[in-house]
Amino acid sequence: MSLGRLWSALKGHTNKALEDAADSQALTILDQQIRESKQEIQNCGKSLHSIAAKRKMSENKVSSLQADIEKYTASAVDHAESNHELALECAERVGELENLKASEQNILDSYIKNEETLKKNLATAKNNLRMLEQQVDQVKATHAVQKAQVAASTHFEGGNSKVKTALDSLERIKQKQAEKDAAIEAASELAELETGSDLDAKLRKASGGSGGSSEDKLAKLLAAKK
Repeated sequence: MSLGRLWSALKGHTNKALEDAADSQALTILDQQIRESKQEIQNCGKSLHSIAAKRKMSENKVSSLQADIEKYTASAVDHAESNHELALECAERVGELENLKASEQNILDSYIKNEETLKKNLATAKNNLRMLEQQVDQVKATHAVQKAQVAASTHFEGGNSKVKTALDSLERIKQKQAEKDAAIEAASELAELETGSDLDAKLRKASGGSGGSSEDKLAKLLAAKK
């Protein structure tokens, strides 16, 4: 073999060894990744619950501010003629509340946007995790089946001397059982011949069964002799 071919062969063998080593660690790495992903998803779910709670509180605050705005607006209108100074105070209060509401509305919009984004990301992460788990489970199941097939093939092809000896014994046992069944059947047939039951069975078969009276049987025998 030339040096070039020898180098190629050695390089190929080294690459395969590296690939086998990497593959042997792949499932361990992916299992760890799945555990970490589940933990991240759990943390993400907690964050989502927290944001949803804050969003709800912000919604309640906006609603409360809106109710106050409507209340002081009505008061300003009601007292515009009867108590102008009080009406001005109510109008000023309405302005303050509107500024507070606008600020709180910005916070609420931010919560809503973040919540929607987090929900989408969480759904995508869960879907990706399910797909990864499915692939890993499939690879593990296939690996287990192939390993069992290889082991069984090795055993039954005679690679295991103990199993081979046991299989040989199994065949001998089956042969002995077949011989014993044949002997029992032969003994039974012989017993029937000795007792005449075999002849009786043949006579019943020839006469179409054991039905009919004794007179009928006798009539048939006499008729046959004539």
